[in-house]
Amino acid sequence: MPHSLPPLVEERLRALRERPVEPSDKGLGLLASGTSAPTPASLAAARPALPAAGLSYPVLTLRESALASNLESMAGFCARAGVELAPHGKTSMSPELAARQLASGAWGITVAAIGQLRAYRAFGFPRLLMANELVDEAGIAWLAGELAADPGFEAYCYVDSTDGVAILDRVLTDRPAGRRFPVLVEIGAARTGCRTDEQALAVAKAAAATSTLTVAGVAGYEGSIHGDSQPQTDDLVASFCQRLAALSGQVANLAGASDGFIVTAGGSVYFDVVARELAAASSAGMTVVLRSGGYLFHDHGLYRAATPAARGVAGAPALQPALELWAQVLSRPEPGLALLSAGRRDAGFDAGLPVPLRALRRNGGAADLTGEVTELNDQHAYLRLDPDILLAPGDLIGLGISHPCTTLDKWRLIPVLDEQDRITDIVHTFF
Repeated sequence: MPHSLPPLVEERLRALRERPVEPSDKGLGLLASGTSAPTPASLAAARPALPAAGLSYPVLTLRESALASNLESMAGFCARAGVELAPHGKTSMSPELAARQLASGAWGITVAAIGQLRAYRAFGFPRLLMANELVDEAGIAWLAGELAADPGFEAYCYVDSTDGVAILDRVLTDRPAGRRFPVLVEIGAARTGCRTDEQALAVAKAAAATSTLTVAGVAGYEGSIHGDSQPQTDDLVASFCQRLAALSGQVANLAGASDGFIVTAGGSVYFDVVARELAAASSAGMTVVLRSGGYLFHDHGLYRAATPAARGVAGAPALQPALELWAQVLSRPEPGLALLSAGRRDAGFDAGLPVPLRALRRNGGAADLTGEVTELNDQHAYLRLDPDILLAPGDLIGLGISHPCTTLDKWRLIPVLDEQDRITDIVHTFF
């Protein structure tokens, strides 16, 4: 059952839907070249077919059926596991998509930096978890003002050192937020975070001793943990989560915490292990929060091969790839080669090259497509294919991508398509 959105979020998203497309908007800019530029609302009402919409290529799109399925699947998984979800908003930096996650029952939205937190706060999001340390004094001062201005706004950040605690305390003493600011003590294996439980307890003790902070939970990130084999990695991740759960009890007792103490971990690969271990080991009354963000988009590479369903985990959500990058055939200079109009400026390539999925021909009709993208330049993709496949300049090629985070940040406007390749919505990103 859909959850109601906060009125301020609804109000600001309505305004965003009426913001005209601009000539500088990649992929959609040509639509703004007439006497009046369309808006996301007017494009959604018109439902133009992708090939006839007047877009310039390449253009990144989202598949509505996959988005809806992934939202439902992950919400169901979290409900069955007895955990909350604060999806990582850095993945898309899209208020429209984050709002859909809230409407599907998300506890809040995760961010990684104070600039990202401010971007989501600009659209009225009421609960934001910054899964990182906050030592930016200007950012702390702004956040203090935001907390003081709105008693209903909740924000959290991590601490992993007494130095970090001291910075927060000093700025919040000078710029009072009107209430204590909740922090989560982070433990870490390879990135940020206390390396020992003794360090974590010392940081918790320092935060609890201030008049500006309250220790609201413990946090960690298991995605940087790797073993020599998949079973070993699974065991290491499980051990890390067990340690996090055990530490949560010690920190909660030290801080005198009551119900609602937060225990949080969970990237987009091992969220099954995190949910299982934290829900089983955390004390009664604690709130277990997953922070997975990539689930909404999935992909045709990294996550398709690594998420719980791919590892054969029973009851894991069956996620579907939602992102498609559409490019035109520019040239067939050789029988077994097509050059496409998308490159490194348009798609991430840190975890694998784009994957050809299907073709939409200039003369109408669609076809599945076999072949392989073997190289990317800034503005070109090299598609190696059977010389007998009929592709000509101007044909559209739909490409799957690997690792959505490094593709989404290259686009400001992203059309959403139905199963007939009609535009049903436009979402914005704010990277």
